[in-house]
Amino acid sequence: MTTDETAYVPAPVQRISLPEQAAGFYRAMIDLDRAARAGIEPALAELVKIHASAINGCAFCLDMHTTDARKGGEQEHRLATLPAWREAPWYTARERAALALTEAVTLVTQGHVPDAVYDEAAKHFDQQELAQLIALIIAINSWNRIAITSRLSPAPKQA
Repeated sequence: MTTDETAYVPAPVQRISLPEQAAGFYRAMIDLDRAARAGIEPALAELVKIHASAINGCAFCLDMHTTDARKGGEQEHRLATLPAWREAPWYTARERAALALTEAVTLVTQGHVPDAVYDEAAKHFDQQELAQLIALIIAINSWNRIAITSRLSPAPKQA
């Protein structure tokens, strides 16, 4: 094998820095994110962020939130099987309801948010928690769009 075959593909060049060019907006997003995760247990919040980021194809956010989840004690097998959460036995009913709602909100153009998905989430979250969960899903989708559009790239890692 040559070094070309084992070399990482270079990260894309970042297009724009929103913290620099839209500082007020970026600070507001940070405040929005903080407000959105209030009242949602950190482990569940990370699963939601990872799942939305995977659906949206956001490498920057996937890297950040899987790292944060691991630091928070999330188990590797749960992270590895998150894209197939319906088939994996180790997600709670509450987590499953949150992941289904995450999919519906993230893919809102593909059938909106079905009543069955919303109703299932409402069984596992009280009204305040449900509102916070929706806010969290909206916030991570916004962050995904910021990172993808500006071409944020994950930091290089040691192999």
